[in-house]
Amino acid sequence: MSTVRLTMAQALVRFLCNQFTEIDGRREPLFPGVFAIFGHGNVTCLSEALEAVKDTLPTWRGQNEQSMALAAIGFAKATRRRQIMVATSSIGPGALNMVTAAGVAHTNRLPVLLLAGDAFVNRRPDPVMQQVEHFGNPTIGVNDAFKPVTRYWDKIVHPEQIISSLPQAVAVMLDPADCGPAFISLPQDVQELAWDYPETFFEPTLHRVPRPRPDRESLAEAIAVLKAAKRPLIISGGGVRYSGAEQVLADFAEKHGIPLCETIAGKGAVTHYHPAHIGPIGIVGSTSANALAGEADVVLAVGTRLMDFTTGSWTAFSKSATFVSVNAARWDAKKHRAVAVVGDALESVNELEAGLADYKADALWTEKGRAEFAKWNAALDGYQKPTNAPVPTYAQVVGIVNAKAGDRDLLITAAGGLPGEVMKNWRVKAPNTFDCEFGFSCMGYEIAAGWGAAMADSSRTPIVMIGDGTYMMMNSDVYSTVLSGHKMILIVCDNGGYAVINRLQNAKGGASFNNLLKDCRVKEPFPVDFGKHAESMGALTRHVESLADLGDAVEWAQSTDRTTVLTIVSDAFTWTPGDAWWDVGVPQVSERPEVNAASADQLAGRNKQRVGV
Repeated sequence: MSTVRLTMAQALVRFLCNQFTEIDGRREPLFPGVFAIFGHGNVTCLSEALEAVKDTLPTWRGQNEQSMALAAIGFAKATRRRQIMVATSSIGPGALNMVTAAGVAHTNRLPVLLLAGDAFVNRRPDPVMQQVEHFGNPTIGVNDAFKPVTRYWDKIVHPEQIISSLPQAVAVMLDPADCGPAFISLPQDVQELAWDYPETFFEPTLHRVPRPRPDRESLAEAIAVLKAAKRPLIISGGGVRYSGAEQVLADFAEKHGIPLCETIAGKGAVTHYHPAHIGPIGIVGSTSANALAGEADVVLAVGTRLMDFTTGSWTAFSKSATFVSVNAARWDAKKHRAVAVVGDALESVNELEAGLADYKADALWTEKGRAEFAKWNAALDGYQKPTNAPVPTYAQVVGIVNAKAGDRDLLITAAGGLPGEVMKNWRVKAPNTFDCEFGFSCMGYEIAAGWGAAMADSSRTPIVMIGDGTYMMMNSDVYSTVLSGHKMILIVCDNGGYAVINRLQNAKGGASFNNLLKDCRVKEPFPVDFGKHAESMGALTRHVESLADLGDAVEWAQSTDRTTVLTIVSDAFTWTPGDAWWDVGVPQVSERPEVNAASADQLAGRNKQRVGV
């Protein structure tokens, strides 16, 4: 057997360089780049290996370990899980900064390869700088913190181990059912060790995402349930987009007259204007989708994990409704005693189509979906219509930005009040142009994801919409995009603090406390000039004084040659209605009568939940 002598770090990098993926018939690198902050634990060995291949496997320097891993996740979303970015950190605090990002990837079923430095396996110099010692178990280190938030976890204690570990990590990240982050801990003394690696380990390998077919009997059961349905409803989830099943599901819904609504992750699989589309469902949903959900007798859930924001904490549906759940992951397909069709979304919908033949939903039901959606669109027009109010609402801002956005421009948001407002008010013009990270609802995802998305597809411009709270939490990748030349348009809506959490606090009877800046323990609620701050990082900026100026500002931002930031003051108290009920903890006793009333309402809402059905 022919071998080549390499350090473990060099071998790891060479392996990554020789992995490829197929995208629309094209052969592309599976790992197109690395986000890296070098330090104690990855700068001497891993960086030496990466520098040698910098033109094959580009390395991009981030400003924060969490944000560069979030950028890798934004990249994965933009490529619909067909390519995987790597993020690497030093040991200790650098590694732990990536834990939150791992949680985002794990929750959203997204691939990212995380490589963190670690202390010495031989323990000779212990304790080293940034090492956390566990007195009762010296094998435990900070990298163990990744175990709950990764799909694959390994610690390399011998250079030969990567021969078995790396292919398994790749397999997990490309598996439609198990997809999520892979983490590999790299002790610095093992990184330096040389080993005679078989040359076959580095042979170019082309990976294709598998498409598992559903079981025939479960498929037949699902078809029988659907054929008997009088008022069927389709919920389109994120798995539809990752499977590439957008057109197939859209055609399926239209042919059979089944109204189609969308989850947060699924928004954008079909356009807002598709004949079967009736809007988003759930807590940040539309009155149209929520109205039909309450009457549906069969719910066909495709590629969704059915989180509480989709199901209204399981109050959005009739307790007698039957669920048919199509999902590559058995865990998701089996929820709430659904008729589980475990398989790839595209293949499963095609096989359902073959079995349904000429089935059509009742024409009155189909027409009801269209009528409710027409009423919803008319309501949106009203919410978005400019007024003479001194401070614009989110709906008005989103409406103007949406109107000015190009058909393929990608909208990105994640936390605060904007997810609900863009779910309702953003009318998707082309498939796969919407990214709202709400599985983990991670504040700080947005700007980093904009960098990753711009890197993934230079033919469109990410439009990132955030609040002032998110900007303050993580903004350093504005600088990253300027440095690397990956343009995005960033729109900062300043409503004076964490306004949507203040809304929830008030809605459940609580007094405004520690959310809006005016309600915090501060000397004075001093306003931040976000434009000047972004300008100091090299971005072009403009403060928008009114809605009348916003459209022109967006057009200007589209014409610039680098990341451009628009800031606008927005209303902290006006929200677009349409929500379903949400189960949150409310104190059962309180000195505030408003809290006691909210508690009674909350207990009444729980009586509507589907439990054990």
